[in-house]
Amino acid sequence: MTAFRKPQVALTSKAAPFAIRSERAADVAAREALLDACFGDDRHDRTCQRLRDGRAPAAGLALAAVREGKLVGTVRLWHVSAGGRPALVLGPLAVDPACRELGIGAALMQQALAAARARGHEAVILLGDAPYYVRFGFSAEKTGALMLPGPFARDRLLAIEFTDGALEGAEGMIVPTGTALPKRRVVRALEAHAA
Repeated sequence: MTAFRKPQVALTSKAAPFAIRSERAADVAAREALLDACFGDDRHDRTCQRLRDGRAPAAGLALAAVREGKLVGTVRLWHVSAGGRPALVLGPLAVDPACRELGIGAALMQQALAAARARGHEAVILLGDAPYYVRFGFSAEKTGALMLPGPFARDRLLAIEFTDGALEGAEGMIVPTGTALPKRRVVRALEAHAA
């Protein structure tokens, strides 16, 4: 009997593994910096941000990718009503530009969708490039009668159903339904100095 030997593979720093885990409170600054780097300073003005502002992500559906101790990827899902149908909105999905060829984005997507399905959610919607997201099962088939609270490209509004018919007949505005974050009291520097 011949024993097969595994070929020796030289690992480069580019091949360093990454891990996906639940987002932590300590990730906030790194996540925000990553999102700024990937989407620019105007990312807060984008249409889908209106579905996230003042809301907490869905429980257990905020994920972080970490490589060599550094946050290199993020994805979050949010509760919405899609024309009266409960759903999740996915986004933003971001990966450090230096790590884009490592499969981190795909791994984040797969884990996020698996976690959403395992938690009993029936559908996920996103605004993104169809050629990228079609491989995960997304299409524009069920989103033609749905609207977002701001400008958007119709062909970029995509969805996946985990339960057949979850978005059947869904029409109208997609609105946030997730847990509202507590309002933070903002004190301006001038007001603080005036006291």
